[in-house]
Amino acid sequence: MPERTVVIGSQLGLHARPAALFVQAVNETGLAVTVARQGQRPVDARSVLSVMSLGASHGESVTLSCADEGSEEALDGLVELLAKELDPR
Repeated sequence: MPERTVVIGSQLGLHARPAALFVQAVNETGLAVTVARQGQRPVDARSVLSVMSLGASHGESVTLSCADEGSEEALDGLVELLAKELDPR
């Protein structure tokens, strides 16, 4: 199963706005992507509540994974998104 690890770039972590932008991008792929903090169970990355429940903070690593065919390119794009500041001031 393809996996990617990324450091959260948003200064406030994956709170409401960055989580919503990430989930929107996941849903646009049409793939069943999961996201997990180290040492925790993966959650469905298509759900804002699930992503927010991770409590992922700025500078913390999360791992994205997807068993669907063609997920390599989609995961690369999602990693690029999470590495950015998604909540400009």
